[in-house]
Amino acid sequence: MLQQTQAERVIPKYEQFLKEFPNFSSLAQSPLSKVLRVWKGLGYNRRALYLKKTAKIVLERHGGKMPRKKESLLLLPGIGEATAGDILAFAWNIPSVVIETNIRSVFIHFFFLREQRVSDKEIAILVKETLPKKNVREWYYALMDYGAHLKEKENPSRQSAHHTKQSPFKGSNRQLRSALLQYILENTPVNTKKIFSVFSSHHKEQVKRNIEAMAKESLIRIKNGMCRI
Repeated sequence: MLQQTQAERVIPKYEQFLKEFPNFSSLAQSPLSKVLRVWKGLGYNRRALYLKKTAKIVLERHGGKMPRKKESLLLLPGIGEATAGDILAFAWNIPSVVIETNIRSVFIHFFFLREQRVSDKEIAILVKETLPKKNVREWYYALMDYGAHLKEKENPSRQSAHHTKQSPFKGSNRQLRSALLQYILENTPVNTKKIFSVFSSHHKEQVKRNIEAMAKESLIRIKNGMCRI
């Protein structure tokens, strides 16, 4: 939930999500439409789909318990190197490399202050060398707090090779995609012709591409010209 989303927005949705889906079984068995309704407001809806798929896999392959090995975590939907490291460090206090914008800021400030285009590969070496054997979770909390303080003044993360400025949501394809999914969710099942009519202010081909992309990702289903979740 925290990926590219501010903590202030996440906290109430996190609490609601846990209330609705307190365990892997409740999440895996809930209709996708319910999961997406609870997720509404966070954006990047495929993350909600990944969570539901992950819950099912954890039940079927891991006895209902989240795996604690990186190799197993990487096989779960939507979990890459960074997220696997986050889970190990923050969920179980297992020493593992974690790099996010505030942690980058700390290491760039102390080790790469006069350099530009600093790669995460360079930073990861130092993160690994400075990892404590115990309380790694608290260590990262401290780094992130300090990094947030640094960014108020100088924002060293701008020197990162991975620094990007997120494009505005308003008027973007992300906004259109989100609106399409929400419309289908509220009107399922709905005829594709109706969708084109409702979103006639957008180019028909763009609307069609988004519908097809969501179907490919299993966010929606299309059959006989009808879209449903």
